[in-house]
Amino acid sequence: MKLRNSFQAQVAAVMILLSLLVIGLLYFSVNAATRTAVRGQADAQLDVGTRIFERLMEVQGRRLADGVQLLAADFGFREAVASRDAATIRSVLINHGKRINASDMILLSMDGTILASTLDHTPDGSLFQYDGALRLAQRTRQAMVIVPLQGKPHLLVETPVLAPLPVARVVMGFSMDETFARELRSLTNLQVSFLAVDRQQPGGLVSTQPEVLHGPISRLMLGSSIRSGAMPTEHLNHNYLSQLLTLADGSGEYDGQVIALLQSPLDAAMQAFAPLDEKILVISLMALIASLVGALLLARGVSRPVKSLALAAERIGQGDYQTPVVLPRADELGLLASAVNAMQRGIAEREQQLAHNALHDPVTDLPNRALAMERLGSAISAKRPMALIFLGIENLRGINETVDPETVDRLLRQTGQRIQALLQPGDTVAHLIAEEFLILLDGMDSDAAVAIADQLQQLLLKPQQINGHHLALDCRLGIAAYPVDGENAQSLLERASIAMKDAAQMPGHLQVYQHGRDLAHRRQITLIRDLRHAANNGELVLHYQPKLDILKHHVRQAEALLRWHHPQLGSISPGEFIPLAERTGSIQALTYWVINEGMRQLAEWNERGLCLELSLNICAEDLISDELPNRVAVLLRTHRLPAEQLVFEVTESAVMREPERALKNLHLLRDCGISLSVDDFGTGYSSLAHLKRLPVQELKIDQSFVRDLDEASEDAVIVRSTIEMSHNLGLKVVAEGVEYAHSLRLLERWHCDTAQGYLISPPLSAAAFAAWVALPLNIRTALVH
Repeated sequence: MKLRNSFQAQVAAVMILLSLLVIGLLYFSVNAATRTAVRGQADAQLDVGTRIFERLMEVQGRRLADGVQLLAADFGFREAVASRDAATIRSVLINHGKRINASDMILLSMDGTILASTLDHTPDGSLFQYDGALRLAQRTRQAMVIVPLQGKPHLLVETPVLAPLPVARVVMGFSMDETFARELRSLTNLQVSFLAVDRQQPGGLVSTQPEVLHGPISRLMLGSSIRSGAMPTEHLNHNYLSQLLTLADGSGEYDGQVIALLQSPLDAAMQAFAPLDEKILVISLMALIASLVGALLLARGVSRPVKSLALAAERIGQGDYQTPVVLPRADELGLLASAVNAMQRGIAEREQQLAHNALHDPVTDLPNRALAMERLGSAISAKRPMALIFLGIENLRGINETVDPETVDRLLRQTGQRIQALLQPGDTVAHLIAEEFLILLDGMDSDAAVAIADQLQQLLLKPQQINGHHLALDCRLGIAAYPVDGENAQSLLERASIAMKDAAQMPGHLQVYQHGRDLAHRRQITLIRDLRHAANNGELVLHYQPKLDILKHHVRQAEALLRWHHPQLGSISPGEFIPLAERTGSIQALTYWVINEGMRQLAEWNERGLCLELSLNICAEDLISDELPNRVAVLLRTHRLPAEQLVFEVTESAVMREPERALKNLHLLRDCGISLSVDDFGTGYSSLAHLKRLPVQELKIDQSFVRDLDEASEDAVIVRSTIEMSHNLGLKVVAEGVEYAHSLRLLERWHCDTAQGYLISPPLSAAAFAAWVALPLNIRTALVH
């Protein structure tokens, strides 16, 4: 009995020890596997982050290179450099740097002397510290160079200024500051730090880490322990996987270093596996209790399940979560095997869920931008035709203001499902942001995509019943196709987006990308952005075109015409920037500037004894604005100007936009004493019924009827009848577009009151106009005839 008890005790002890060994091995293997997985994820994150950082640096370098080449090609800038006009050079450098968000602008002579600079503490005439580095980059055909400029990392690009031989070098710089670090962190989800060492003196640390960690991080970056590959580091009980990147090693023409540190936090990732550790601990306790109860009964058969469990623990430690533990037993060891299998499935599901969440939109569960771009890139790599439909929901913002967020989320999910139901296997629908979807049509071209887009539009126009709301979607769809419209995923996406924005102006809200629209789109964006500041920057000017009194052969009237001289793009046609101003809501500010400037010029001419009537154009937005009459009245008092010297020109189409409000404002302006003129008569809604309602004193025949006026033409009948009709209504008549002497003689014979056009004079600056009017009457008459 004692022997049996002793044997059972020995077996029980051995079984308990074996169970503890297996459980411990299992626990620590899983723990090691967890740490390995976390380390692997962190390694992958650092690897991806490094590539993103390098790509971002390349993009920044290209952006600066494009900007500096554009500046170097500017004719005005080259003239200023050639003439050593320091003030103009400095102004152009500052303005150009602000426009493209460059932190440093430097003009160097060919020998490296600073001619002009936006840097602090860098006097003109001194030798640029990194001239040698720039020259070395040119010799080695590097597009950019990174240097520790003034204690901070800076990316520099250079291009020569040709006039036509190289006369100077333009250097443009980008500072790797906190904003750049935060942008990189948002893209990579890594902590980012930069340190510049100039002449063995470290500058200030630029980092997304809390300030309390800056000291340890600086010491880490200045040390040499992690210069080869990534390795774990610890700062104040925070664990990271750190990767050091040497951006500039100072081995060239200068003594300095630029170091970048990318860090992936390990603590947060380990916390995600805490529930798994608890589950393993519970499983371990269950297994230990089972081994105590059944040790003697299971002594002979315990080795086989223990071996199976040990092999399972080894597989889990190696990252194999797919191979199940096969242990057909109904006892505790069988339960432990099932728990191990459940643990494996839990780990595998967690990893799959993490991978799914990284590539799918959380609201619709559709692929996100990253997955869509990956699929598009794969199709391009395989040279498969691919069509993109960029879908924007025009009225989603209005829907969002009228329903609750849950309804909007359901609407987006249901919209994604309806789109998906219309597609073929192999196609992709992705949700980019709230109101934007991207559809990838595999193997299709633009023509096939148009048919699909039309079906999508018709489908989404049908109301959806969601939470008691009937919701219909007004969508804009833009189409681009590979390889016709682009050779890479990013350019195709951008061009589909441009087509989608252009679709807003199309009747069917559907547009295929038109080649060259990306350049036109960037030009429009530049004009829209700069137009808001054109008046304050002194870029706007009024030109004045004389209006000839035909019967008296003298000039006492003029029309003010707005001109815009863009500092980079040169003279911009009013036909280009006026529609942009009307579309973006800045037209009223332009009109107010024109009225104010026109009154100021009239007041100045009055003081010099030149008394004129000035015509100003008023657009539809101004005409229906309740502020227009009050503003005009205030400006008349400010400039002490008689209202009778002003003529406001309006079109009938502008009046018909909101007739009641427009007529009210016209009467208020007329009550002030301002004369009113109907512009472009004959091209819009012109009719006697409309004309008799307007409190106008003048009618302006459109230049399309006057330019090629001939006595035998149909235009002659229209012009002559219009003059007679206007005189019968008590209106004066202005004929614009007079370019030929015989046209003027016909107008004189038909008793037209006023003529305007290039035959008389082109639009002139204020000074040139005053000089033209001051010419003797016989000279001006000779010029006219």
